[in-house]
Amino acid sequence: MKRLFLTGISLSLCLLFSQEAYSAEHTADSVMHERNISLSEAIALARVQSVDAAVARNELKTAYWEYRTFRADLLPEVNFTGTLPNYNKSYSTYQNADGSYSYVRNNTLGLAGQFSIDQNIWFTGGKLSLASSLDFMRQLGSGGEKQFMSVPVTLQLTQPIFGVNSLKWDRRIEPVRYAEAKAAFITATEEVTMKTITYFFQLLLAKENLGSARQNKVNADRLYEVAKAKRKMGQISENDLLQLKLNALQGQADVTEAESSLKARMFQLRSFLGVSEQEELNPVLPDGVPAVQIGYDDVLEKALSRNKFAQNIRRRQLEADYAVATARGNLRSVDLFASVGYTGQNHTFSAAYRNLLENQIVQVGVKIPLLDWGKRRGQVRVAKSNREVVMSRIKQEQMDFNQDLFLLVANFNNQAQQLKIATEADAIAEKRYRTSVETFLIGKISTLDLNDARDSKDEARQKHISELYSYWYYFYQLRSITLWDFELNCELEADFDAIVRR
Repeated sequence: MKRLFLTGISLSLCLLFSQEAYSAEHTADSVMHERNISLSEAIALARVQSVDAAVARNELKTAYWEYRTFRADLLPEVNFTGTLPNYNKSYSTYQNADGSYSYVRNNTLGLAGQFSIDQNIWFTGGKLSLASSLDFMRQLGSGGEKQFMSVPVTLQLTQPIFGVNSLKWDRRIEPVRYAEAKAAFITATEEVTMKTITYFFQLLLAKENLGSARQNKVNADRLYEVAKAKRKMGQISENDLLQLKLNALQGQADVTEAESSLKARMFQLRSFLGVSEQEELNPVLPDGVPAVQIGYDDVLEKALSRNKFAQNIRRRQLEADYAVATARGNLRSVDLFASVGYTGQNHTFSAAYRNLLENQIVQVGVKIPLLDWGKRRGQVRVAKSNREVVMSRIKQEQMDFNQDLFLLVANFNNQAQQLKIATEADAIAEKRYRTSVETFLIGKISTLDLNDARDSKDEARQKHISELYSYWYYFYQLRSITLWDFELNCELEADFDAIVRR
């Protein structure tokens, strides 16, 4: 009995210790780990781990393989076509010598195979095919024979006359399309950076607002305690005391609201960067900004030569011209096809390749449209009208692009001065608030002046962060448009081959 009692106690202690160990481990796993993160670190993480960056990489891969597919159309294509086997046991009609028909029974086994090499001719738009084939047939049943028919070589040319050369147009359009995709990838990477900057500064502003709210609450509580003592001595009015009490209550409400806003912004940035939910990101205010002055003419030149918009315009112009050329080619379209080859037939395999000169194949033909009731001429006019529409839209888009770029350059160049003013105003407002608190304690200013100093301090701090955000956003927006690093004065590039092979 004593042994059972000791065993029960031991099991109870083991269960208790196990539960405590599990609770300690679970608590340790749920502890948030604070992590200081700078703007450059956030940008680096976003370019690698964010969903937007992954989408940009996959779009580049799609464009790359589309371009590779186009390049493959210019190379020879080797094909094999085979029927292995073809078994036929059925009845078929047969015309007798007197013109009547009767049914005969088929019982055959056949095999057929053909190798062909097809080459598109980009400078003429035609197609050249070289083929070799062999057919075998064997009659089944008693007395059945086997036969071979060979076509050792046949050469066939298909060539459109007066029609549009699609391959030649593809050689002009597809490289531009791929260049547009590469420029779009770099632009998308910079846009990921711009979104990172937005989320980073939103979190930074929420953090600063929470810090200000907590400090304001501490000051409001302290001032309220001092005011209660002064009220007892008759140094302040009941109205001022109630106002300070309201300030203390509002301070608590502001802290609660700021904490909720910080959590929302924290989740937003963590989700975008793809970091663990156990990490509490602590954004670090950037020390400075790049000291660069940018000219509109220089920016416009770089944008028109490197931006995806320039490649997009060129591609759309080519596609519109191609549509007109296609319609005009169909207006007088003539297809020429010609083939030449040799053939042989015998009961043995080797004999089927003998005396080929006695059996030749030569074929030439054309397909010419004679009457279409004006359909093709109408298609030409439609294509020309569509091209005029595209050109008009492109002209308007270019004007809008130039205007937006001009305003962006002006805003960026003015932003440095705005940031300098906001930084100085932030320092002055902070100093004024500290002075106001000290002055209020000795009864030299009213609660209204104190509240005004507090509000001015908070607004100046928010303005400082907002102007700093605008500077960085404008800077990377210019980078995304020009694909140029103005800080290092070099082109923005990427290892496209390494990216598409990941």
